Amino acid sequence: MPIDPSVAVGADLGESSFEWSASNVALYNLGVGAAADPLDVEGLRYIHDISPKVLPTFATVAGSFEATEAPTVSFPGIEIDLAKVVHGSQQVTTHRPIPASGKGTTHSRIAEVQDKGSAAVVITETQTFDSDGELLWTTRSSIFAKGEGGFGGDRGTSERVEYPDRDPDSVLTVATRPNQALLYRLCGDRNPLHSDPAFASAAGFPAPILHGLCSYGTVCRAITDELLGGDADAVAGFGAKFAGVFFPGETFRISVWDTGTDLVATATAVERDDAPVLGNVVLTRR
Repeated sequence: MPIDPSVAVGADLGESSFEWSASNVALYNLGVGAAADPLDVEGLRYIHDISPKVLPTFATVAGSFEATEAPTVSFPGIEIDLAKVVHGSQQVTTHRPIPASGKGTTHSRIAEVQDKGSAAVVITETQTFDSDGELLWTTRSSIFAKGEGGFGGDRGTSERVEYPDRDPDSVLTVATRPNQALLYRLCGDRNPLHSDPAFASAAGFPAPILHGLCSYGTVCRAITDELLGGDADAVAGFGAKFAGVFFPGETFRISVWDTGTDLVATATAVERDDAPVLGNVVLTRR
């Protein structure tokens, strides 16, 4: 079914209620590479039984931890084959630090549908409230669907981060595990693109790729650990554009510039001649 922007744009995707625990947070933290050194006391704070550190990027999985089925792209006015879809960008704003356990209700809507000619971009926006009705976080996410453009919609605009015209202030290298995607999928993202070699091959990849949101969370954690003293509560927001694929077991090179207000960054895959992975990375301090 072709995309119908008159139906899709502004469509209410409903609400869902969920809860999360310190164990969920700890598993997510392991999924994005925390506590890699079991003798690192600071790293072990990420897996504390009662009050683990909570990265703002946990918001991207908090409501889907119990999911065991592969996701679908079936919305009002939109039906897209999952094999055609890649994550385009992700932005999370936390209105206060996320507690280590709690209950939430998320309201979602389709904010934009962009017609790029050869592809479509679908942007969804969610707001999550705690059990007292207070706003906890807001997310904005885009997916890029190959071959789904040409439906006569608005092309939309692209926001670009302005990087300082100087060498990065910090360069971080972060290793990942060959089974990193298999660990991260336990956080509720069961897309077979990240676990099934045959599915990945059919989608045009030589092997399963790392979840974009795992790259996203890993880069946020690394910057937080190295440049903010591991203070996850000091991060008010984190956004990035997914610029390329990353394979589990590869090494991130994260280049960071401090603009005085934000930390802006890029992430590349070291083993593939610094192939781009994340761009337009912005970490906003609280």
